[in-house]
Amino acid sequence: MAIKIITDSTCDITREDQERMDILVIPLTVNFSDASYADGVDITNEQFYVKLDECKKLPTTSQVTPEAFVDAFKKYLDAGDEIVGIFISGDISGTYQAACMAKETLGSDKIHLVDSRNATLALALLVSEAVKSRDSGASAAEIAELIKSLTPKVRLMAMMGTLKFLHMGGRLSLAQKVIGEAIGMKPLASIIDGKVTAIGKARGIPAAFKAILQKVMDDLPDKRYGYTFAHACTPETVERLIDFLKEPLELTEWLTCNIGSIIGTHTGKGAIGFAYVAK
Repeated sequence: MAIKIITDSTCDITREDQERMDILVIPLTVNFSDASYADGVDITNEQFYVKLDECKKLPTTSQVTPEAFVDAFKKYLDAGDEIVGIFISGDISGTYQAACMAKETLGSDKIHLVDSRNATLALALLVSEAVKSRDSGASAAEIAELIKSLTPKVRLMAMMGTLKFLHMGGRLSLAQKVIGEAIGMKPLASIIDGKVTAIGKARGIPAAFKAILQKVMDDLPDKRYGYTFAHACTPETVERLIDFLKEPLELTEWLTCNIGSIIGTHTGKGAIGFAYVAK
């Protein structure tokens, strides 16, 4: 009997790391006016950001269906495996609720589900810790309890690379967008209590980095756990952030994620982020 860790594509874990971790990632769907695409399956990140930049209207996104979860879960249950599922915050998407419906349909006590109360690189961080726990010999129930205990301690700080999509999504007026772009404004966001929350703004990338570091120093990491970084098609900017944080936080290893089409629909190209487990 094996333990299979399942998550959804909003974790933004690269295909290479998915294989290395031996996890299953089930895609959400991004819907443009001309077509729908399974996140990370039917469309690459590069293709997505090109289409996003060209679109006049923001795409929409669709959660994983209960039927898709039933199919995925049944495959592993039939093989005699147990499942630990860790999914995007239930306050952001109905994906976790769909997984719960699938569990109820299958009526199995070998399915252990966790609402991460997070998304993107913070979800990836929890999945990574689940993999470490699995590989150290923990049971499926123990892994699920560990992740549930870590969920409220996860901290995520993100910098938006552009104001265009905040304006298109109705979060900024045209005047705020124009003025913000003129002075190099970089909005900062987090996920708090399962919801995306604005946590400040900075004028320019160096000031944004300093603001992120200050928030980390005010809420120090628990060094027993890992760190994750993420970027929306701008690897050079996230490398700058890693270099900036490396010395003060004594970073030696980390996971880097690529923000895909589901989260990227709201951030646009150029967003970067850092996540960790706080003490």
